[in-house]
Amino acid sequence: MSLDLEFDDAQRAMAAAVAQFCRDRYDPLKSVAPSAPFSRILWRELAALDVFALAIPGGGGGAIEVAALMESLGRAAFPGPLAGTFLAIRLLPEPARTQVAKGDDLVCVGRPPLMPFAPLAKHFIEFDPVREQAWLSRPRGDIAAAETLGGEPWGRLELLRDQELAGVGPAIAFSEVAAAAYLAAAGQRLVDDTADHARTRRQFDRAIGEFQAVAHPLADCTIRLAAARALARAAAARFDAMEGDSAWSSVGVAAATARLSAAAAALAAAQVCTQIFGAMGVLREGPIFHVVRQIRQLASSAPGDTAAPERILESLGLGRKAA
Repeated sequence: MSLDLEFDDAQRAMAAAVAQFCRDRYDPLKSVAPSAPFSRILWRELAALDVFALAIPGGGGGAIEVAALMESLGRAAFPGPLAGTFLAIRLLPEPARTQVAKGDDLVCVGRPPLMPFAPLAKHFIEFDPVREQAWLSRPRGDIAAAETLGGEPWGRLELLRDQELAGVGPAIAFSEVAAAAYLAAAGQRLVDDTADHARTRRQFDRAIGEFQAVAHPLADCTIRLAAARALARAAAARFDAMEGDSAWSSVGVAAATARLSAAAAALAAAQVCTQIFGAMGVLREGPIFHVVRQIRQLASSAPGDTAAPERILESLGLGRKAA
């Protein structure tokens, strides 16, 4: 049985609209400035395109539509708690879910003491991805702001649990599909930009792209990213086609596999492309810095890599639950 992993016309149109929005409204050079704040206006404008509403069951779309949009956002290295927002929308009760989907409220999803977007968030979800548990929580005391590699406003805090949330397994799978699609696309953006650079940058009277030490690592990155993109789309299709509680286990494994593959491929691309660009690769105002830092930030954010291997091992009879 074959699976068509190409987006349909409607999905491509949605992705094109988000890509155009990123080109028109998002300036990465402004976003990497040390004093640049997180733009709530830009976040609400993105939400106005119904990007987050697609995560609401019955919201007019599903995981495959979200994957299509996240590929566009990944190529633009668009900032913000994207994967965490999709996860929260699947978990939060009304009316909080609608307010988050509209971009009016930000969410903080993770495990204390260090959590993303805590200084700006209105809703806090303490999250245990290994045990697949989550709690709607509230801060206890003040939130101490913390600097991050990606420039995101993280904070140190303690949380008081108010309410345990249901449906954590599907929410994890949905957010991992979204993260995988973003990471694979961001990594491919790096490879494409670096390949263009390698065609024009010359050493010893030759374009550096002609040297095997440059061409072969880029080719390897391209293969790994293509596989990660296929896994993300396949996991999205399985999520949307899932029927019955018994299917959640296989969908969760597919989503975990896609996220791990995408994170590994994108991080490898970040290393290879930074080396090929040389000094320009590490300049804050350089051509790839904003993409590299978004990859590294998302790869280290919730739900993270801790739970994904655990679910894969459990499917093989080797994990914690099997023991």
